[in-house]
Amino acid sequence: MSTPVPAARFQFPRARYGLDTALCLTVAILLAWGLVMVASASVAIGEKMVGTTMYFFIRQLAFAGIGALFGAIAFAVPMKSWEASGPILLVLAFFLLIVVLIPGVGVKVNHARRWLDFGLFRLQASEPARLAVILYLAGYIVRRQATLQNSLLGLAVPFIPLGIISLLLLLEPDFGATAILIGVSMLMLFLGGARLLYLGGLFAVVGTGMTLLVITAAYRMRRLLTFTDPWADAENSGWQLTQSLIAVGRGEWWGVGLGNSVQKLLYLPEMHTDFIFAILAEEFGLVGVTVLLALFATLVWRGFAIGANADALGERFKAYLCYGLSSWLGLQAMINMAVNMGALPTKGLTLPFISYGGSSLITVCVMLGLLLRVDHENRMDSAGHPGQRSIARNSIGAAMNTGASRAPTGPRWSGTQAASSQTSRSGFRNWLERRRRVLPERDA
Repeated sequence: MSTPVPAARFQFPRARYGLDTALCLTVAILLAWGLVMVASASVAIGEKMVGTTMYFFIRQLAFAGIGALFGAIAFAVPMKSWEASGPILLVLAFFLLIVVLIPGVGVKVNHARRWLDFGLFRLQASEPARLAVILYLAGYIVRRQATLQNSLLGLAVPFIPLGIISLLLLLEPDFGATAILIGVSMLMLFLGGARLLYLGGLFAVVGTGMTLLVITAAYRMRRLLTFTDPWADAENSGWQLTQSLIAVGRGEWWGVGLGNSVQKLLYLPEMHTDFIFAILAEEFGLVGVTVLLALFATLVWRGFAIGANADALGERFKAYLCYGLSSWLGLQAMINMAVNMGALPTKGLTLPFISYGGSSLITVCVMLGLLLRVDHENRMDSAGHPGQRSIARNSIGAAMNTGASRAPTGPRWSGTQAASSQTSRSGFRNWLERRRRVLPERDA
């Protein structure tokens, strides 16, 4: 007679089967490097604003501690609870983005109303709101995947809340966050099986709308013109980009050395936030930039690998969530670097783990906690742990019915790695065929 499987509950799990070493090491390096860069880049602005060079470093260190706490909480919550809370989180996202637009409640800085002031800390509402949308969208793809794969309505329905969220973001205004959210959402829907014809048409509509938003807004048009030729008005509208390009150029191959940047001495605006990459390039050179690119590439790779393992175990919500979070981190990092090097217009986006900012750092720590939670549950499934569902649960039931005293732990440990290898060997064509499968929908 089989024993009932205990229900998942909120607890901080022991990583008894390990965690993704490459992901943890990459994040540790990025976080440490970010703290060092904030300390280096903010000395002049800290001295000017509050009279101490370590002001922003100390605050960033505190944000890192808070982020670690929230990341640990996210890691402790079972993924089934995150999946079930998707609609609630979406409502919370609407609430945050509406409240921040209320005069007297939302804090306005540089003509943008994006922050909620909590005294010692300012929350940028778009950060947790975008995370909530990604969680909701991953759940929607699982619940309505057959409809998504076979009808235009299935693709249009998630774009109703996504469109409202995007409109609220544009009212702040926050064009960069809107572009990231739409890009990541469309990638998730593509991976979820949306028809390319429908997705392409929707992309054309969204692209046309964004183009109209740029050409009808004077400040966005100025940014676009400045981006194309910043040296034409280097003393005014092109000042920030030209100073950023000077910083990147000064770095050459090996950089001028940590702490030796000249552009951080109040020449480059936002040198510790949106344009910290330029200071990093100046101090560490092309070699440092290459290492940074490799770290972000590893971060995205491991995130997608964890998602692929979850997909191989039949856990589609976990898979789409990992794809969304990983692509968000990679896309935002790529855009930030491109802006700093003059390849894209200024977007006001931070460099994940590196730029100064509490909202950004805490949010990416929560994202890391979610990725590690998926990895943890993947390993538990593959090891035959009775607290997990899917194929591992079936194996446990079979073992109990045959009189086995406990679930196997040795040979089954290789299940995640074997699934990942099989997925890699199948090739793009087989992956595309699996993507087109009509999968059963779950109840809302």
